[in-house]
Amino acid sequence: MRVVVVALSVALLSACATGTSVRGTDGKDQVAAATAAWRAAYDSRDPVRITAMYESDAVLWGTTAKTVAANPAAVAEYFKDAGKRPNARVAFGEQHIRVYGDVGVNTGSYTFSDVRDGQTVSVPARFTMVFRNRDRKWLIVAHHSSRVP
Repeated sequence: MRVVVVALSVALLSACATGTSVRGTDGKDQVAAATAAWRAAYDSRDPVRITAMYESDAVLWGTTAKTVAANPAAVAEYFKDAGKRPNARVAFGEQHIRVYGDVGVNTGSYTFSDVRDGQTVSVPARFTMVFRNRDRKWLIVAHHSSRVP
């Protein structure tokens, strides 16, 4: 019995030290999957699907925003016209994921593309997305994006 208690204690401490879940799943993989889900939602061009990736208390400073969206209505407003640009897509470059318990941070680069006047236009940008794991679902609580100068 004592061996079992020691083994469980070591496993618990190891999970805390690495930032992974005690359930044995890698938080970095989960944040990477949540980021990929955001990309899929963005590429769907469905405003409802995109805004569903954000927690109710999320803050968004979008790439083209003049102000911060600090409530669900403002986040929805930022993405409301997504369907009007059906060819817009995003492709991720480098990503640096860190996990701190139920909070994950992904910082890196992505490139937005769209078709305008028959030509593909690309806009390189950088981002930081902060995710919170609530009830085994990683949602965005903070998202900042800006064009690369």
